[in-house]
Amino acid sequence: MALISFALAFLALAAKITLRQGPYRIVFGLIWLFFLIDYLVRFKLAKSKKDFLISNLFDLIALIPSHPIFIFFRIARIYSIVRYYNLLWRFGISGKWTNALHKFLYDTGFIYLLSISLVILIFSSLIFASFEHDSLQNSLWWAISTATTVGYGDITPKTDGGKIISAILMLGGIGFIGLLTSTITDFFTSQDKHVDQTDALKELTKQVTHLSRQVNQMQKELKKEAGHKRSAPVREHKKK
Repeated sequence: MALISFALAFLALAAKITLRQGPYRIVFGLIWLFFLIDYLVRFKLAKSKKDFLISNLFDLIALIPSHPIFIFFRIARIYSIVRYYNLLWRFGISGKWTNALHKFLYDTGFIYLLSISLVILIFSSLIFASFEHDSLQNSLWWAISTATTVGYGDITPKTDGGKIISAILMLGGIGFIGLLTSTITDFFTSQDKHVDQTDALKELTKQVTHLSRQVNQMQKELKKEAGHKRSAPVREHKKK
């Protein structure tokens, strides 16, 4: 159903079908209702509500019914299926890549920063759209360009409410976007340092192995010379 909703949302954004009326709207609505019930049931059964909200934030965003674009956040469900059935391993993809991805997302806290940033962007765009009476697509574009300090200026707030939410987004959104970029930079910098240390350790191991071989060779030669020196007096004594 996640894949079907993906396809419907993509076709709707491409203007191939419409989700406002007809059979596609019914199918899209039933899928949305199923995932809504699924989310509420899992939320009720979760032991830690806080951890559930954080780890399933993409599922919650995908339930926003105001625009089909939010359906693409349902990729989290597809990723869960891939992890549960170990599909990457079954297709012959090494677990090293998945472990690195998990380390990047969770050990660095990137997934939590990304979740908070997405919440800020989405709710800012929703409030901006209601104040400015603009489409959600344009509001999302405005929120992203504002939070990333790009600020093209093609969309600007006209109402007092829009200006207030713009100021809040400028102050709060920029901070989280900066944390995101710094987390990515720190992760790859630490990875490079780890690779450099690993290479240095391998090189040191090679040198130690080479020196050990040389020492063993020298010991063999010394033993041979000592044997020749011991046998020389014996031969001279026999000649006499």
